[in-house]
Amino acid sequence: MKFIASLILTALLSFAACLFLPWWSIALAAFLVAALIPQKPGKAFITGFIALFLLWGILSFWISNANENILAHKVSLLMLNMDNPYLLMLATAIIGALVAGFAALTGSFLRKSK
Repeated sequence: MKFIASLILTALLSFAACLFLPWWSIALAAFLVAALIPQKPGKAFITGFIALFLLWGILSFWISNANENILAHKVSLLMLNMDNPYLLMLATAIIGALVAGFAALTGSFLRKSK
């Protein structure tokens, strides 16, 4: 139950934080959730990782499909040297997931050290 609760709370706090703060505020949200909800460090990392992987993956897919992948096609050519917007969406989701996962891991270690 803690896993599902922290997954949903991390995703919701990250979404709300990104409305008003820079993109890296996802780390603050994942850190706070992991520090407040006691979990083992590995499970905290997985929770933060999955929450942001799903959130950023779904959001980037939704935003990109709203404009028929026009920007994603151009950016994928610049960054990946291939015309694959879905690979760019995957890279976006993985970057967000790693940031949140390591922030949640840090929050879990902080809680454990007390």
